[in-house]
Amino acid sequence: MSRSLTSLFALTALCTSASAEPYRYELDPSHTTVAFLVDHLGYAETLGLFTDISGSFTYDLETQVLSDLAVEIDTASIETFDEARDNHVRGADFLDVTAFPLMTFTADSGTPLSDTEGSVTGTLTLLGQSRPLTLDVKLNRTAKYPFGHGRFTLGISARTVIKRSDFGMTYAVGNGFVGDDVQVIIETEAMRAAD
Repeated sequence: MSRSLTSLFALTALCTSASAEPYRYELDPSHTTVAFLVDHLGYAETLGLFTDISGSFTYDLETQVLSDLAVEIDTASIETFDEARDNHVRGADFLDVTAFPLMTFTADSGTPLSDTEGSVTGTLTLLGQSRPLTLDVKLNRTAKYPFGHGRFTLGISARTVIKRSDFGMTYAVGNGFVGDDVQVIIETEAMRAAD
């Protein structure tokens, strides 16, 4: 291959990369789960989840640049599959949903580790306190949705661990009845915003 032709291919690739545009994505509320596991008395992990979640972010598939990530969770939407426990967790011992109805996570960038894995470090605000939080993120699939809304969609899994006590939620930590460490499990389908 001639040097001029090689240079042309290189220039074309550079221009294509430079002209790539990031797109805005919205979390699909029907296919977004934010769940958690927390130890109970050392016997077993209790599973819970939130049912009211909204969020969006900007992402460029080519450059893997992430920006403007913002997620809101209605803390009263917690579901642990036991009404008495749900009411307790909504109270002042845990989420205090009357005083703090929203939990938020925001981030301005991510760190790619490969084509499909990376980390996102941002700020989690819970119980009125903001702390840094890093999510380990995996990009599962990128494709146009095969039915329904038909929008280009990203399939994403994310995991992290937070300490309740970092946010002032110290109920039952000292006596070990409820674990301090909370495993967070996030599964979502993020749809490209409509033009």
